[in-house]
Amino acid sequence: MQRSIKTTGLIVATGLASLALLQPVWALDAEAFVERIEAVYATMGYSFEFGPARLEGDAVIVEGATVALPDTGPITLDTALTFSGVAETAEGGFTAKSLTVPDIDSSFSSTPAGRVTVTAIRADDIWLPPADAISVEAGLQSLGSLSSGPLSVTRDGVEVLRLEHMAMTSEFVHGDDATLTHIDSRFLVTGIKADLSTVGAEEPEAGAVIEALGLTSVTGDIEQTMAWTLADGHMVIDKFLFDFADVGALDLTFDVSGFTVPLLEKITALQASELDPTSDEAQAQQMMLGMEMLQALTLTKASIRYDDAGLAPRLLDFFANESGAERAQFVAGLKAMLPGLVGQAGIPALNDMVVPAAGAFLDDPQSIEVALKPASPATLLVLSAAAANPAGLIAAIGLAVTANQPAAD
Repeated sequence: MQRSIKTTGLIVATGLASLALLQPVWALDAEAFVERIEAVYATMGYSFEFGPARLEGDAVIVEGATVALPDTGPITLDTALTFSGVAETAEGGFTAKSLTVPDIDSSFSSTPAGRVTVTAIRADDIWLPPADAISVEAGLQSLGSLSSGPLSVTRDGVEVLRLEHMAMTSEFVHGDDATLTHIDSRFLVTGIKADLSTVGAEEPEAGAVIEALGLTSVTGDIEQTMAWTLADGHMVIDKFLFDFADVGALDLTFDVSGFTVPLLEKITALQASELDPTSDEAQAQQMMLGMEMLQALTLTKASIRYDDAGLAPRLLDFFANESGAERAQFVAGLKAMLPGLVGQAGIPALNDMVVPAAGAFLDDPQSIEVALKPASPATLLVLSAAAANPAGLIAAIGLAVTANQPAAD
């Protein structure tokens, strides 16, 4: 019995001693965690500066942060950031189940009084590589998802913009050697509501146009889906849709290859450069990178499509009224002008393609689409060279203009 008591006492004493020894390590790990975030995002041109960090159980609490994005000024979050489920990996990296940020309620101007509120800000599935493996590629897979609840912007107490929900999610595919091979991502903004009724108070002419077009209140959603294979830089955006009720939907798609991680690294390095953008050195670097992108990127197809939901007829009615004509007469005048306007390019094939489609849309505004689909994938450099012969360029890029046709699958 006495032996059991001594053994138990030894275990307890050893445990307490171990905890005492580990306390400084845990404190250092909290700081190391936020320093790793700063280092990872620095590779992509983001500048993070975190306040003091402390460990509470498996959570890292950070007192405030300042972030500067490329080409923007610093944004300061004067609040506690909570990283939950933080753990260190066997390789020396970090993972965290989530990051939560208290609701934001901040003013951004005094005349007029501007205020922005954002709720339910959250990031999930956080991964940070070991210190010796920090790279742009690692940064790409540092977040599984990022979302927020309603965002509201007010001016003098009147809500002028509201977004109900924003979310960005990514799925990462790795090869047998744990190298990142593929990313599937989705970006979504729902419940957009813009109140443009107050524009007329500051800009009467613009306000009158907005009212005449029925755009004093606009609602809609934005959605983008993307698939990216890193080895060959094959990137497909099969939907980038701006869909607004009683206005219309604009959808952009493209399929390119050659957008590799090394190319992205060069782009981010140039964005993060401290060179004066107007200096000869900076402009020379931009020119060299632009030429490299023309050589590297291969176009398979691209398109931009507009499906009308009421805006086009209102525009035609508005401009017809401004010109003092009936809508049918105004449309007939526009159609008569089209051959001359398009013909200025000096490309008969362009007239044959654009004029009938534009005319059909003006007569019955349903949809209009411009698509590019070369007979075989071609680099942007080759397509740029083809521009020296505009007539040949149309065939080279596989240009097609259609109106009032169903969207392709």
